[in-house]
Amino acid sequence: MIRPELRDRMGRHAELIVFAALTLAALWLALRGGWFFAVVGGGGALVAGSLALGALRRTPFRRAVAAPGLVEIVEGAVRYYGATDRGGEIPLRDLVEIRLLRLEGRAHWRLRSQDGQALLIPADAAGAGALADAFTALPGLDMGAVSAALAQVARQQDAMRTVWRRPG
Repeated sequence: MIRPELRDRMGRHAELIVFAALTLAALWLALRGGWFFAVVGGGGALVAGSLALGALRRTPFRRAVAAPGLVEIVEGAVRYYGATDRGGEIPLRDLVEIRLLRLEGRAHWRLRSQDGQALLIPADAAGAGALADAFTALPGLDMGAVSAALAQVARQQDAMRTVWRRPG
């Protein structure tokens, strides 16, 4: 009943669609009349709108799985189990730099720790979407800039961008 390309696009943006619908429903409630409905609807619209903004910023992280390996975020550590590449683990508290680069036609995250170890994670590996939530815990990280960098690296052939460095 629904065209496959439309179903795929809606599936990728499902979280954003739900929060946008909640925002509209809260605004409708706010306009029903009376101060009580205005306060409840306005508060609901603010919460749903902020959740929609977060969903919009996480959208570039959601990709079809096209690279080998698995990414997990467990107890404050990023773990990558590589199927063909070497995997590894870096605790978020030890991260000093995040770079986004393009290798062999595919976007990769390069995480560097305080002791100089680096972990290379394909952006389209299984579970790589969880990195968006993990990165929000880092001090001074601008998720809007990270999402824009991910979109830019996906379009260019050979690109490398530093998206975050630990302050101080």
